[in-house]
Amino acid sequence: MATSVSNEALAQIFTEAHTHTTWQDKPVPDTLIKQLYELTKFGPTSANCCPARFVFVTSQEGKEKLKPCLSSGNLEQTMTAPCTVIVAFDAEFYEQLPTLFPYADARSWFTSSPEAAYETAMRNGSLQGAYLMYAARALGLDTGAMSGFNPTLLNETFFADSTWKVNFLLNIGYGDGKKVHKRLPRLSFDEACQVR
Repeated sequence: MATSVSNEALAQIFTEAHTHTTWQDKPVPDTLIKQLYELTKFGPTSANCCPARFVFVTSQEGKEKLKPCLSSGNLEQTMTAPCTVIVAFDAEFYEQLPTLFPYADARSWFTSSPEAAYETAMRNGSLQGAYLMYAARALGLDTGAMSGFNPTLLNETFFADSTWKVNFLLNIGYGDGKKVHKRLPRLSFDEACQVR
């Protein structure tokens, strides 16, 4: 039977973690990026569909390619982050289902319905993006998720010859803890939840 993680772990991942927009000049090593994915991939998705795809932009060349796609408000924090992840999804994720979910002909659930395929890819890809954020925090990294970018331009720039589509962007690295904003309020249980 599973037991609760320590209060220190909960604080690092949830209660004391902040969104970061300023970064220390400290790279995220490729070995840590691989470890990050190895944790993320175990997060659950419906029918094990695993539609998320991740592009880890760490090089100056990659950042310059990404730069024109960014809104002005996200430019500095992204260009100075040691790693920016393009959290994407594969619009044809269902092609992997015979391997990922061999218990049924799950591929046919989506080949006949583009709407169901898109909804499934977005919902489960977003879940996997959230798993990536919490895996990063668990590994001692800080994160800053963003939606301020031009998706059409980004897809043309990075995914023109593929079935991948951008969902959101995520800066990861070692944040400058002196420059985080004060924690903003959250909704109370009674405001956000019902038990029936």
